[in-house]
Amino acid sequence: MRNKLGKPVTQRQLRVGEMIKQSLGMIFVRNEAKVPNLETNSITVTEVKMSPDLKIAKAYVLPLGGEDAEEKINKLKEYSFLVRKTLSKKIFMKFLPKLIFTKDDSFEYAEKIENLIKQTNK
Repeated sequence: MRNKLGKPVTQRQLRVGEMIKQSLGMIFVRNEAKVPNLETNSITVTEVKMSPDLKIAKAYVLPLGGEDAEEKINKLKEYSFLVRKTLSKKIFMKFLPKLIFTKDDSFEYAEKIENLIKQTNK
C-alpha cells in the first residue's frame, strides 16, 4: 500500500490509524463527543488514514443509510475539536493528531461498478 507521495505506508501509520478508528467508533457509538444537534451513534468510521508524521488523521465516515450524509459530516468537521478532546482521553500519544472528517464514497463506487458489470452481462 502506498500513500499519495508514492511512499509505502508504514506499519506504524496503519497501527495508529486502526487504533484511532476503533476509538472513534466507540466514541460515536456511546455519543461521548456531545456534538450539538447530532446523534453520533448512527455514524460509522470505515477507515482512518494517518499522515507520515502522524500529525493528521483523515477519518472516512458514513452515517447509517447514508441519510443527510453531507450535513452530518459538515457538523463533525465544525465540531472536530470536541471529538478530538474526547479522543485525547482515550488515546495517549505524544502528539494527538488533527482530525479531518470526510465522506466515505467507497460503497457508492462499489455499487456503481457492480451495476456496470451487471449491465455488461445482460
